[in-house]
Amino acid sequence: MDFTDTPEEAEFRETARAWLEANIPTTDELGGLDEIAAAKLWQKRKYDAGWACLRWPKEFGGRDASAIDQVIWNQEEGKFSTPPSVFGIGQGMAAPTMMAWARDEHKATHLPPLASGENIWCQLFSEPAGGSDLAALRTRAEKDGDEWVINGQKIWTSGAHYSDYGILVVRTDPTVAKHKGLSYFFLDMKSPGVEVRPIKQISGGANFNEVYFTDVRIPDDQRLGEVGQGWQVALTTLMNERFSIGGGGMGVGFRQVFDLAQKVEIDGEPAIKDKNVRAKLATWYTQEAGLRFTGYRSMTALSKGETPGPENSIGKLVGASKTQDMASFAMDLLELSGAISDPESVLGEGLFQQSFMGAPGGRIAGGSDEIMLNILAERVLGMPQDVRLDKGIPFNEVPTGSN
Repeated sequence: MDFTDTPEEAEFRETARAWLEANIPTTDELGGLDEIAAAKLWQKRKYDAGWACLRWPKEFGGRDASAIDQVIWNQEEGKFSTPPSVFGIGQGMAAPTMMAWARDEHKATHLPPLASGENIWCQLFSEPAGGSDLAALRTRAEKDGDEWVINGQKIWTSGAHYSDYGILVVRTDPTVAKHKGLSYFFLDMKSPGVEVRPIKQISGGANFNEVYFTDVRIPDDQRLGEVGQGWQVALTTLMNERFSIGGGGMGVGFRQVFDLAQKVEIDGEPAIKDKNVRAKLATWYTQEAGLRFTGYRSMTALSKGETPGPENSIGKLVGASKTQDMASFAMDLLELSGAISDPESVLGEGLFQQSFMGAPGGRIAGGSDEIMLNILAERVLGMPQDVRLDKGIPFNEVPTGSN
């Protein structure tokens, strides 16, 4: 495959680079802003200039750009220091689901503010009793006139504490098999009865949350898909989720470990000269290249109007474990100082330590490693399905630890 820019692509790249050079927020502009405010400032600036959500239709705030244009933009933006985005779930997971399943009036109302950064969305899927089995969820919805009354609990919801809206899967019929009794909604996170409790992480942060629903009312017209079709709608979200987070861009990457290996020493010589260090670096470089090109194949599928497929599980499976391995190795290179996470006291400003402590979450978010392996085995390689003792059984008859 030839990755050389065509004349049109080269022109697009130069235009994008010139705009970025002229518009990256300065330190003075960002001074005093918290992470959310800084992210919104940068997103709104891109939106106003037509550089936000490039592949979205123009009526929703995009540019109707091609997949390769998005790749080029990502490459050029990645060369600059920009505020960290808090819009990945909304733009990468909720938006494709809304485009595929929402009513036209809801698309027109909610997608432009999502593209501009005015609104932030979260994903309300996982539950304490379900683990990685989304279809085992127990949060229930009962119909009351033109509304649904929601009761239950979600967990590990990233960004729920600062989100404006959320996408939500609930059980509307417990008398059928678990995959068939689900329905899918979106809701205002400020709705009465919604309670968000941040979860303290080992890294010291609190990026994800428990969310409780007590008699929360959602209008029926905020349902995506038919009643009982929630699993099919959720698959749209999940495939886009694995595409969005599967590129290996989680925490520390090859470049940071490569740079560190040139600064620290082993037996009085730069670590980069050690053959074992070089071998590990070569492996990680190859993995990152593979993830990048796998991502390009997914972008091509998207450009043809196709839904990202199960092969996107490759990116997440490889990327999350790679991040953990690289962070651990970098801490070994730092020797005793590898145990110090204070950014002002250690080489690398604590990046490797923070990535190491956050990496286990990356191996669970969006489906655990074991779930990814099952998906690849069954849906890509065509191997026999794993044993499922609850298959075809009405959900309210599935044995639990209490019966």
